[in-house]
Amino acid sequence: MRHGIAGRKLNRKSSHRIALLKNLSKSLIVNEQIETTLPKAKDLRPFVEKILTMGKSNTLHSKRKVLAYLGDQSLVSKVFDVLAKRYSNRNGGYVRIIKSGFRYGDSAPKAIIELVERDVDAKGKIDKDKLKIKEQSKEQKTDTQSTEPQKLEPSKPKATKKKNLEANTDIKKEEKKT
Repeated sequence: MRHGIAGRKLNRKSSHRIALLKNLSKSLIVNEQIETTLPKAKDLRPFVEKILTMGKSNTLHSKRKVLAYLGDQSLVSKVFDVLAKRYSNRNGGYVRIIKSGFRYGDSAPKAIIELVERDVDAKGKIDKDKLKIKEQSKEQKTDTQSTEPQKLEPSKPKATKKKNLEANTDIKKEEKKT
């Protein structure tokens, strides 16, 4: 009999499957919307909903359990500070799965999994922040380079092989004429 066996194996060993669910849940909590295959999304839903339910009880024990799942203190603080307040009046159903067609390579069914009442600006926020930091560092580099006096030295044109060959052929033609 098959009692108490729920979920899919996703063609992975148990440790790999748990790591996959943890990584997907981290991405979902950070971006509040991700796209994955439909079976992964269906397995991810109860995993994330348990984390968000633990986030509603603001105790040290629940914080440590959520930290054990997510492994990042910034995500734990987001769960307890932002998401717990957002879902305080909701008794479950924090995650929505929307089918989004089939993947091009292997025709696997795709799905968008997102948090209900999500923050639209959260998607890709980390990438946007990294891009801003890179732009600021580039601006600072250009500012420091423009304030330093630049020494300009006259440069000699470098002779390339092609120019050398052309010059040699011209010399040989002149020698033949004479």
